[in-house]
Amino acid sequence: MISWGEDSRNGFGLVKPNGLDTTKTDISCVNLIHLKSKIQGLSAGNSVVAFIRNNGRLVSVARIQEDQDGRRITGKLKSVTCKETIRALSCGDSHAVLLSEEGRVLCLDKANILRPLDNLCKRQVTQVACGDQHSISLTQDGQVFTWGQNTSGQLGLGWGEPSAMSPKPLKSLSGIPLVQITAGGDHSFALSLSGAVFGWGKNTAGQLGLGDTTNRHAPAPVDCLNLKKTVLISCGGEHTAVLTKGGVVFTFGSGRYGQLGHNSLRDELQPRVVGQLWGSKVTQIACGRHHTLAFVGPSNKIYSFGHGEQGQLGNGVKIDESVPLPVQLPDQIDEQKIEHIFAGGNHSFALCTHGQESEERSNNLRSSVGKVTQQAIDEEIIDKWISECDSKSWKKGQKEITKMFSSASCLNGSFLDKSCDKHYQTSPKQSGLDFSLVRGAFRKLMAAPAPFFELRLNRASLIKDTFHQLSVACPSTFKRFLVVYFDEDAKLTNVYKRDFFLHLFKKLLVPEFGMFMYNDTETLAWFPAMPRVEEKRYFLFGVLCGMALYNNNMVHLPFPMAFFKKLVNIKPSLEDLREFSPIEAGSLQYILDYPDDDVENMDMTFSVMWGDVAVELDPKETGKLVTSANKKEFVDTYVNYIFNQSVEVVFEEFRKGFFKVCDMDVVELFQPEELRGVMVGKEIFDWETLKQNTVYEGEYHAGHPNIVTFWEVFEELTEDQKKAFLLFLTGCDRVPILGMNQIRMRVQPLLNSSQQHFPEALTCHSLLQLPIYPSKEILQSRLIEAVGHNRGFWNE
Repeated sequence: MISWGEDSRNGFGLVKPNGLDTTKTDISCVNLIHLKSKIQGLSAGNSVVAFIRNNGRLVSVARIQEDQDGRRITGKLKSVTCKETIRALSCGDSHAVLLSEEGRVLCLDKANILRPLDNLCKRQVTQVACGDQHSISLTQDGQVFTWGQNTSGQLGLGWGEPSAMSPKPLKSLSGIPLVQITAGGDHSFALSLSGAVFGWGKNTAGQLGLGDTTNRHAPAPVDCLNLKKTVLISCGGEHTAVLTKGGVVFTFGSGRYGQLGHNSLRDELQPRVVGQLWGSKVTQIACGRHHTLAFVGPSNKIYSFGHGEQGQLGNGVKIDESVPLPVQLPDQIDEQKIEHIFAGGNHSFALCTHGQESEERSNNLRSSVGKVTQQAIDEEIIDKWISECDSKSWKKGQKEITKMFSSASCLNGSFLDKSCDKHYQTSPKQSGLDFSLVRGAFRKLMAAPAPFFELRLNRASLIKDTFHQLSVACPSTFKRFLVVYFDEDAKLTNVYKRDFFLHLFKKLLVPEFGMFMYNDTETLAWFPAMPRVEEKRYFLFGVLCGMALYNNNMVHLPFPMAFFKKLVNIKPSLEDLREFSPIEAGSLQYILDYPDDDVENMDMTFSVMWGDVAVELDPKETGKLVTSANKKEFVDTYVNYIFNQSVEVVFEEFRKGFFKVCDMDVVELFQPEELRGVMVGKEIFDWETLKQNTVYEGEYHAGHPNIVTFWEVFEELTEDQKKAFLLFLTGCDRVPILGMNQIRMRVQPLLNSSQQHFPEALTCHSLLQLPIYPSKEILQSRLIEAVGHNRGFWNE
């Protein structure tokens, strides 16, 4: 820790004298304090300094008093043991308010006695701030509470309201999504998510930035800061500093000691840019009672300006400065990184770490200083709720949902359009919301108690609708039972699920769609080395394959065995290439079989063409010659490039999507041949078993004349026509891996039909609805036409 200012040379009793390095010998020195236990947070007021230690279980307090001659003397450091872990604190003139990890508020009085603030015990508090004689708290649901003296309106409760020793709600800020509260001497500020700044309290020096010196007894918007993208506010005794997202610093209020940094001692009634910090990319600001600090993170530099009588500017002298000057940091700081700066009273501090500790300490510090925790509904929290739908924690999730949707502040802070910082442009004409996020969130929430995953699609835009709805859905819902509706018909059931998979995969896997490359005969597909569509589509294709398997639907996947090997983590081989490209594989086998003595005469190199892409299989050696010694290396590298290296990115996207639905541990139990059979089916057709397993409904039975005629017609069909009938009946022209016994056809009369009607099928139930025909010839004609055109729901 680095400290400078009032009584800092003694290290506040945190260490022994040998644990202190100083840059000067007088009161204006900057001290590097070597601490055995890290400081998690600190705060300083006019008469008190407090440190969070021992991982938040100890608060060390030093109090400052005046002797008979008016000299200020820092007393001995005293420790207060805390039953709860403390993550943040704020010091007023002589009191302090602490915040526990659980969100409870504890008050430390002048006697160092710690007491819980009972009025807020049922609320989750996320931030606390103290002025000289008043305090503020911000709850997780966005409510502000104030208590203490109200002589200048610093509680913000309105005209005529007396001081309050117990917290009172600040109703005028209700519904505004706040990210920060802060307080100075007798004034207070609140900052909204959209960068709106509200100030109230004492304004005799213009410290509210409202253009006048009239006190405000209720929060007033600082219009001059609209659209400035304010991200941080810090208050001094009678001045205020504001930091924007772009690193610009504004100050206003009392300039008596130069604490505004404008090279003058004049008060400023409106926010004014600190010109000498322009372009410095300031990342933190902190105000003491009459001085200001600004930290430039990239350069690890701290600038100070204002009152310097107690050495609080850290520039080696004890005079006031009205322009920002660098703090004279110890030489050892070059080995460390400053994480956070603090100022209060006549004190200045910086907490720093070695590089290896930086990330861990940075996280702790952000927590210890009251990191912004405005509760908001976003994709992450909705996914959390949905993922807990089937667990005991769902009840907790339901309470959170009720709590967040009943908070106007929470709702107003949700679904902000942060693209190009549009949420900072919020106004009566601009909502600052991203309504696509709103629609997506409510769609997810509506599905969250449901035991199924629902797709509502238009047949004319099947792929577009499917990809869009999958992309906005929560991945944790993919493992639910799939229900598909078409053309906005809410009355339909999921009987068209097989039709969905059949037609969707048929459209996805045609060469014209452009997702895959194909072998010379266009019978097998593979992933492209140079994809023509966005990578996300391969993720969604993986999700669809996983959903088909999860929902026991065989689909058309014209991929070589290498596809299924990769899913179970088995390396593809030359034999797999032979299946996909016999000519390519034959050429490679020819090289392997070629006499060793003559291989060099083939004049071949490791330079090849695959998928219209020129590839160097050995990037380290361009044009490397294939020899008898490396011919197997050449073949293995070529096969590896085709099945692994060239498709690494797109296949990994596919794998991610597939295993979002299917459990990897279960899939890897399969052999590649078994997985292929489960996903795609087999081509072993036992038509007699299909007939024997058929059941009849209504007036139909095995001896019914129409049924007898049907089987006579069926037996006379060609093998391709029988496969087409299986596709018509079940939505798939292949047999389940366990054989035809897994298909149980049901046949019932088609109601209100005549001989002009065609047979119909409900694929999810393997149900054939067969009209009664007067002759074999008519039945044969109608059946062949229905099967040939795959008549049914999809073509109606």
